[in-house]
Amino acid sequence: MLDIVYLLFAFFTVIATLTALVRGRALGWLVPLWFLTSLVATELALPLLLLELLVLLTAVAFLGSDTLVFLSHFLLMLSILGSVFVLRRHIDSGSTFERALRTGLGVDFESGIPLSRRMPLSHQINSNAWFHPTRFQRPGVRVERDIAYGPAGKRNLLDIYLPARDGQHRPVLLHVHGGAWVMGHKAEQAQPLLHHMAALGWVCVSINYRLSPRATFPDHIVDVKRSIAWTRQHISGYGGDPRFIAITGGSAGGHLASLAALSAGANDWQPGFEAADTSIQAAMPLYGCYDLCDRHEIRYRNRIDGPVGRALMKVSKEASPQLWDRASPISWVSEEAPPFFVIQGSHDTLIWVEEARRFVAELSSAGSPSVVYAELEGAQHAFDLVHSPRTSHFLNAAALWLEWAHADWCARAAE
Repeated sequence: MLDIVYLLFAFFTVIATLTALVRGRALGWLVPLWFLTSLVATELALPLLLLELLVLLTAVAFLGSDTLVFLSHFLLMLSILGSVFVLRRHIDSGSTFERALRTGLGVDFESGIPLSRRMPLSHQINSNAWFHPTRFQRPGVRVERDIAYGPAGKRNLLDIYLPARDGQHRPVLLHVHGGAWVMGHKAEQAQPLLHHMAALGWVCVSINYRLSPRATFPDHIVDVKRSIAWTRQHISGYGGDPRFIAITGGSAGGHLASLAALSAGANDWQPGFEAADTSIQAAMPLYGCYDLCDRHEIRYRNRIDGPVGRALMKVSKEASPQLWDRASPISWVSEEAPPFFVIQGSHDTLIWVEEARRFVAELSSAGSPSVVYAELEGAQHAFDLVHSPRTSHFLNAAALWLEWAHADWCARAAE
């Protein structure tokens, strides 16, 4: 009986590792299954590798050497080799981020960050968090939860992550959660980033917003803009600087964060608060959807668009092309865009890497002042949900870029 269990474990781990190594494209109804399996095998590669090694050593010590056990050994060793390769990709992402930042900002970009803010930043990663992938709390960080910013009940609540010590004029980072515009919660995503930046002296805001299918676009972006207006009006009471707000988000949150950053003048998306300043000073979208219209036919075989479109827009592209176009961040790109740091995984099953490449190309060709693009080899959608070597590198890079963006804004504001 144990040899059967061992074989099943080896079989499923080698399949999971395969999904981490092979890019899943045009899979139809298999997309969610491939994504979830790959996410675990890719972003939890270290815990999985340790488990595989433990099981293999236990099996060698206590099971026999018949054909079935030998086959299980072989499959598990293949999976272990695959996990080592995946983990190597995690480690290599550090050089990917370094190269992206220096290519986009210049080799000496860190010199523009004031020394007092540059000192706490790091290029090194610490393994302590990797063995506790869902432990996010940081010393010296407190969270104030469920603050109302609008009239939509629990979907218009936000949390504020801030240093425990009092301070003033701290830069602000606003986070918009993902979840295909139909699910998600402010306390579920970007937890490593929010705690990390608060520990570095930032005031971080994470919001809920109205979700489909009950909500229909542009309800979602209206809520994001309402939260920006609330933050600009009230964040000084929490030690934040209302003049500088950076925005981030992943997946649907990446879409909404990018759209908010590019559409500050869209007053029709600010009903009842048309005069409020909803401008964004820096944007860091992760694995976002940038073109709902798919005008370059990047997602021509990705079958997830139909259900999302029906839930989000409630009208087809053919029936309302202007609405779909306005909902696409890529259609708002101009030289007035704030600095962008776009981050995308090469093995993203849900939003393909070519969409991020096209968005970055459009930003660059439009003359945007600063565009940084990091494409992470082997990374899956939602790679930053848990602590991992790749997440550690991401946190270092995000902090460097955000501090640069804040310093650059301060320098321009002083001119």
